[in-house]
Amino acid sequence: MDNRFDGLTDPSLSLPAATLAKPFAPRLLAAIVALGAAVWGFLFLTDAVGEGATAAFDRALILMLRQSVDPNLLRGPAWLHETARDITALGGFTVLALVTIAAFAVMIVYRRRRQAIVFGVTAVAAQLLAEVIKHIVGRPRPVFVAHYDLIASASFPSGHAMMAPAIYFTLAAIVAAGELRPAARVLLMMGSAALVTAIGVSRVYLGVHWPTDVIAGWTLGSAVALIAWIALRWPGRPPA
Repeated sequence: MDNRFDGLTDPSLSLPAATLAKPFAPRLLAAIVALGAAVWGFLFLTDAVGEGATAAFDRALILMLRQSVDPNLLRGPAWLHETARDITALGGFTVLALVTIAAFAVMIVYRRRRQAIVFGVTAVAAQLLAEVIKHIVGRPRPVFVAHYDLIASASFPSGHAMMAPAIYFTLAAIVAAGELRPAARVLLMMGSAALVTAIGVSRVYLGVHWPTDVIAGWTLGSAVALIAWIALRWPGRPPA
């Protein structure tokens, strides 16, 4: 069986532990610093939103995406409106649930139990965390513009913007671990980042979230993905 997917049986595992720890230590430190920055950013945004300090910014950015004659009308052609709805669906519960189940099943079939468990726990934990925070903060959705997508919960943070990095970044990291070509790994991460960005922007464009909802979702979802990455690589597992 090809074990490049996770490197758990890579021949380099026979090297001394100190040798394996060297390339991992800087990455671990960078991940911890990024995790701390993401958590701090989320807490900062939560406090600012609670004090109303972001109201002017949020309102101005939403109105930039609407026609000046009528804020209920989106800017851009009809195909852009449809594209935004298609993109936003990629961060919705149904699509992400299907992606999670399919990826989990594939990992189990290929006996990647560690990755399957981490990925599954990440998906469930991120969803629960988003729902709890939404309930605690209780921020209402934008009401001065028309909504071009269905809404069913509070606004902060954006569930789409939070779940997208938690799922897609973690999945990209798992797949990239089995890719020997650096260019392919970079492409995977850049592709997932572009997708996550597009999903978040679509939420603001469709008028169902404040911009700070999306930014907060990105920061917290990225923090969850970083925790998953650390769990996958701990303790100092070398790349495949």
